[in-house]
Amino acid sequence: MFRNSPQYLDEQLCAALGRRVLVKVETANPLRSFKGRGAGFLIGQLDGVRHLVTMSTGNFGQGVAYAARANGMSAEVFTPPGVSPAKLDRIRSFGATVIEAGVDGRTAKLAAREHAADRDGWAFVEDEADPRIAEGAGTIAMELLAAHRPDTIVVPDGDGALITGIARWTKELAPDTRIVGVCATGAPTMLHSWRAGVPVPFERADTIAEGIQISDPIAASVTRMHHLVDDMVLVDDAALLAAMRLAAGALGLLLEPAGAAGLAAIAGHDLPGELIATVLTGSNLRADHFPTP
Repeated sequence: MFRNSPQYLDEQLCAALGRRVLVKVETANPLRSFKGRGAGFLIGQLDGVRHLVTMSTGNFGQGVAYAARANGMSAEVFTPPGVSPAKLDRIRSFGATVIEAGVDGRTAKLAAREHAADRDGWAFVEDEADPRIAEGAGTIAMELLAAHRPDTIVVPDGDGALITGIARWTKELAPDTRIVGVCATGAPTMLHSWRAGVPVPFERADTIAEGIQISDPIAASVTRMHHLVDDMVLVDDAALLAAMRLAAGALGLLLEPAGAAGLAAIAGHDLPGELIATVLTGSNLRADHFPTP
């Protein structure tokens, strides 16, 4: 269901970007994002757990809710204020309870962790904290590299699970392929953390791209990124909206801002190589994000 997603070169998109661009479409599944790969892989291996608790701004919460239901578990998803109502509705549709807590992602995560602490049969699941989440996400690279050898793979970078999972497989199967992460200009903490090799928290992340709106990096994730990722770039909200319009016009795909980050980076940065691949992941849009001419 989450494996073997479409991947192809679209001539209209390539012409618009002036590059040969291979897209991996991670929106044609029940979650509309890649999150089912890692969440499902991890949760399917948890023994003795009846109830899951997580914090999410939307897409990982869907992954946990979906995998919990598939494995006969219940789930609660803590969210900070302001999360897309469409994402919250989809989390609930998979049977999980949504709890708004805190004032931002950091405080919502603390509330979720405390809620799950010291309860028999309960587990707090943190996106990217367990390397099995990245391992599941890394199956995207296995599929890409089975048929292509991109010079560069461009990956939206939120908590690090997607990019480190892809990078691990790529460095093993195609070590000459470069891995480039994309952060929002208003949420640059992962770029600065990658450069430093240690978490560099920001007091506040300010971007329309919820999926990459990170302010408090996970140390283990930063360490993996520092060793596996070749470069990181920033894109602003205007570039994300332009990339969403490009995806809608050239590919017929509706992407949320974070899902279009790879296209925005390719359009706005001189990335190396003749063939560039990117992952299009996340199509849970707010009403005011729908692309317009």
